[in-house]
Amino acid sequence: MADTYDVIVIGGGPGGYVAAIRAAQNGLKVACIDNWENRDGSHSFGGTCLNAGCIPSKALLESSELYHRAQEEFSSHGIGVGKLSLDLATMQKRKSGIVGQLTGGIQALFKANKVTGLRGKARLLAGRKVEYTDAAGKVVVLEAENVIIATGSSPIELQQVPFDGERIVDSWGALDFTEVPKRLGVIGGGVIGLELGSVWKRLGAEVTVLEAMDDFLFMADRAVAKEVQRLFKRQGLEVLTGAKVTGCKVSKKGVTLSYDDTKGSQSVEVDKVVVAVGRKANTQDLLGEGSGVQLDERGRVVVDEHCRTGTQGIWAVGDVVRGAMLAHKASEEGVVVADLIAGKVAEMNYAVIPSVIYTAPEIAWVGQTEEEVKKSGRAYKVGSFSFAANGRAKAMEAAAGMVKVIAAEDTDELLGVHIVGPMAGELIGEAVVAMEFQGSAEDLQLTIHAHPSLSEAIHEAALAVDKRAIHAINR
Repeated sequence: MADTYDVIVIGGGPGGYVAAIRAAQNGLKVACIDNWENRDGSHSFGGTCLNAGCIPSKALLESSELYHRAQEEFSSHGIGVGKLSLDLATMQKRKSGIVGQLTGGIQALFKANKVTGLRGKARLLAGRKVEYTDAAGKVVVLEAENVIIATGSSPIELQQVPFDGERIVDSWGALDFTEVPKRLGVIGGGVIGLELGSVWKRLGAEVTVLEAMDDFLFMADRAVAKEVQRLFKRQGLEVLTGAKVTGCKVSKKGVTLSYDDTKGSQSVEVDKVVVAVGRKANTQDLLGEGSGVQLDERGRVVVDEHCRTGTQGIWAVGDVVRGAMLAHKASEEGVVVADLIAGKVAEMNYAVIPSVIYTAPEIAWVGQTEEEVKKSGRAYKVGSFSFAANGRAKAMEAAAGMVKVIAAEDTDELLGVHIVGPMAGELIGEAVVAMEFQGSAEDLQLTIHAHPSLSEAIHEAALAVDKRAIHAINR
């Protein structure tokens, strides 16, 4: 193992492994150090996203949705499936297989791009030196011209509801249940809480989501959040807002969660609890004396708009820095930093990062909410279109939801696009591309969309901005 590299990446998640590959593609000598440990003690690259987050959760979301559709929807298509049975072990095995394929793929990519992948812990020292402790405990000091910190984040633990790994678990634990809990409590009504709550609700659990904020999906456009809340309620997913959890009592019978809301002190009895109240940056024991890297009040690495830390040759990307904790944001920052190190022109457009919640229906948005535009004082116009009037959505038995387009009154520039409906996570890509090129509502209006397709809902919403929708009454 060489002791000197052009680039050392600390962390092998979506920000780290992508940065390592791009840096190697740029002709640099690269090492990527990662200390992820699976339940069985084995190591794999990919970080939380591939091992215990984005990928396994989507596998279970897909399986659970198919199970739910077979129960509730197939008969309307004239498909009789008889008595359904749930084989959770097979479902979990499929999930693990997908994870294994993708994490193994990173090893192959490292080999193809000549990235040195190292298992173990890393600590940044002064002078762009990295203290590397391998799996056997051997310590070596490596040197690099550039170091990229990409150590990701971990679930936040509530002091009043501590993890026990059995009754009370984090998001990773919620992906590994070996049986469907009869009653499931989810603390946190954000992306992770809603996705995990949806998985187990579809498989038969009675799910109660406790959200401390008064507004449901506070980060989303209010019209979209209101529509989602209505649809979830119709599905039987109970979401209690303004519910601040104060404590818990664990017994052989289950867990009693205590919380306060506008009615006073309340409690709910559940069998298992998933705590999904957010994540914190992984910076503990990361920085040695004299590293020169600064942390903010939330323990995140302080960087500028180009992910520079302020110390020459030290960069940081992904969940460990400011901004949204999204895998695609981390990956793009990794690419940008690797290109900047190689002397290329690169920049990150933080205004056009899509967000997606993979429930059913899916929720996706990019740009500003109507509330944010209104607060800015800029004059704007809005158009919306319901999937209930979309032929493809009707044929799919998935006509719930809507598309909302917000454009500037003066220039017609797209300011935000918000979708709740079938395949919203795929549809939002059209809006992202349009906004990346500073497109207008008229650009979407003049773009020919295939018929019948879900994307026609975006077309119609854009037309509705100027009260020109064809398949809806313009108001």
